[in-house]
Amino acid sequence: MASENTAQIFSKILARAKSLDPVNTRKWFDDLLPMQFDRGLLEIGCPDEATTQFMQDNCRQIFSKAAQNITGHLVSVTFTQTNGKLSQNKENSSLSSVKLHPDYTFENFVVGPCNRLAQASCIAVSHSPGNTYNPLFLYGSSGLGKTHLQHAICHGAKKDSPGIAIKFLSCEEFVNSFINAIEQGNLPQFQNQFRTVDILVIDDVQFLREREHSQEEFFHTFNALYNNRKQIVLTADCAPADLECLQERLISRFKWGLVARIDPPSYETRIAIVQKKTHLRGFNISEEIAEYIATKIKANIREIEGALTVIYATAQTSNSEITLDLAKQALGDNEAITHKNITITEIIDAVTNYFDVKITDLQSKKRSQSITTPRQVCMYLARNLTKHSLEEIGGHLGGRDHTTVLHACGKINRLNKDDPQTNSQIKELIETIKGPA
Repeated sequence: MASENTAQIFSKILARAKSLDPVNTRKWFDDLLPMQFDRGLLEIGCPDEATTQFMQDNCRQIFSKAAQNITGHLVSVTFTQTNGKLSQNKENSSLSSVKLHPDYTFENFVVGPCNRLAQASCIAVSHSPGNTYNPLFLYGSSGLGKTHLQHAICHGAKKDSPGIAIKFLSCEEFVNSFINAIEQGNLPQFQNQFRTVDILVIDDVQFLREREHSQEEFFHTFNALYNNRKQIVLTADCAPADLECLQERLISRFKWGLVARIDPPSYETRIAIVQKKTHLRGFNISEEIAEYIATKIKANIREIEGALTVIYATAQTSNSEITLDLAKQALGDNEAITHKNITITEIIDAVTNYFDVKITDLQSKKRSQSITTPRQVCMYLARNLTKHSLEEIGGHLGGRDHTTVLHACGKINRLNKDDPQTNSQIKELIETIKGPA
């Protein structure tokens, strides 16, 4: 049992971690418990296996940094499952281990006309794998919820049968594992790994295109599982009939069970998705803001998640309430966009000339202030003057991820408000980039 003092310290660490990492912050962070805090080790308890794995994979570094900020000492952070129940199939962990996102459950999936058939079929499969729809083939454009439903199937199946053996991976990972097995001479082990599971979930099966040997191996894997009444769940960006360069015998098998399409969400469904996602993040927005986001982002749920992350991060870094004006500012909905179609290349050119640095330096790993400041200014201006996503902006500046871009935007936003020199620089750069009115 944690002491009151430890609980108070942990509360501060938790708040600091949330502010450092708005991307991964979730409402259920408040359910985390300090199990032990002694000799520089902070052990944090998580309610289940999926949550524990998510925290280990995504939040360990941030929580360590937050703990060091609060305590002033080096702190090592680890996450453990409070109920102590791990996979019941430990002796065959290569089959039972599957990393599931704790948010991607049926309870957190917003159902609408665009996805009702897909959601219902996934629930049926999770309760009776291998007996209802086999195979289950989901298709639709990127960012519409296919991956969410795959995770939900696994969550549901594990809840009904904790010892069930599930293999969940992308088609690219399947192909790479097959190639490695051939190179290392352990093909029988590879085949045993995939042909003896209870549920095989493969994402983006269109990746099999023009890979003849991989298609052959997948064909035999499919047959082995199907004949043993084991569940197969596949996703792709198009219907089976439209999968070019795939063997006809594979395409025909993909149609044996149920093929369900997922369409872009309607306006009403998008509003519900925004509200659901904000609830999971642990913050609230008005109906007006939800409607604004649903109007601005029409085709991709991932973009909705990204928009909410940017809004939340902007509010955190500026210590402001989430208002409609703040949401518009965070999503770059300002006059600069309507005046001119500004490109990231134009922004980079203006910044490199202004600060007298090279493009290669901005894209490099260099971290001196003479390079990081112009790089962060580029990210800030690209976020405010273009409609590019965080990932696209980071890609133009050395392949940096969205969290790096968020951090840069937050830092420059603060300096722009508090530092007259930075404010003057930003104004000059915007005038240069926009050109004559």
